[in-house]
Amino acid sequence: MIATTPVARWTWGREHQSGDKVLACLEQHLAAYSVLARHRLLVDPPRVSVSVHRAGDSNDFLFEGSFDITELSSWPQTLNDEVKAALDAGQKIGGVNARISGSAVVLGGTCEENAFSIGASAFLDYVSIDLVTFSDAWMPFDLRGCSQPAVHERNAPRLSAALRDLSEVLDTETDPDDPTYFGKPTETGVENYFEEDGSASDVWGSFEIPYRNRVFRHEPRFTPGYKRSADGVVQYVPVRGWHGVLGYLWASDAENAASFEPRDDADEDGYKDGLAWLDRLGNAYDRGLSPSHALAELAGLSEGDSPDLLDLASLREKASGTH
Repeated sequence: MIATTPVARWTWGREHQSGDKVLACLEQHLAAYSVLARHRLLVDPPRVSVSVHRAGDSNDFLFEGSFDITELSSWPQTLNDEVKAALDAGQKIGGVNARISGSAVVLGGTCEENAFSIGASAFLDYVSIDLVTFSDAWMPFDLRGCSQPAVHERNAPRLSAALRDLSEVLDTETDPDDPTYFGKPTETGVENYFEEDGSASDVWGSFEIPYRNRVFRHEPRFTPGYKRSADGVVQYVPVRGWHGVLGYLWASDAENAASFEPRDDADEDGYKDGLAWLDRLGNAYDRGLSPSHALAELAGLSEGDSPDLLDLASLREKASGTH
């Protein structure tokens, strides 16, 4: 399972004496990336994002860019040259950041997208590396609290070995970051949370679903569109997929509101389908349709069809399985 926010994070840091922040950052980044690539914890063709900040103002970028890396051994010097060429003479560099994110190979040889992100930062005479995982493949129980012994047995040792090798390559101790909503990082991996009765916690239902479903309830700022929340009764229709109801498309003319409410049980399918429905509602808004007309058109309702009615709070309970 892949969470929207980090499952666990680790850091490494050390002083550098090179006097060149950009090169020091990129060299340490290459060293860390190479460890993850060797353990197949980052398997996508590397694309590195680099930013350089002005001294004294971390919000003022002197340089921002992304690069596809084809020759690993020359990567730090090549990027260093490109960055330096883009800077004006006399500009003082404050901090440098670089990051690569991508897929990891997990149990059975399949790829899990967005499993890891490795970053490097250089400021003054100090370089730090941070590793973030968004995956639960390294944990004894998945994020729903279900035991996964085969997955854990195959993948936890790989993460442990990578953390050990990163410490050796970077010549500094592994520093597990603070616990997240999903797990507790250690020097060798990630631990689950547990309930008082000893069962593994369902942090997916407690944190991930409410967090990512905010997009269906809060309209983006500065972007025209229907409101995504309403008081009182709304019109709604169920949206079905291959394995049942994915969620509910709803509308309220009284509050110029319309959105999608994914069913918790539909999990990833409901979430991804809901994002597509938000795009369709956005197009309907741009065409000047009222919320109810958008609902009727997108749901394919004929003239004699009528959507169901329910207050939005109850519809959300229905989607969550508590109604």
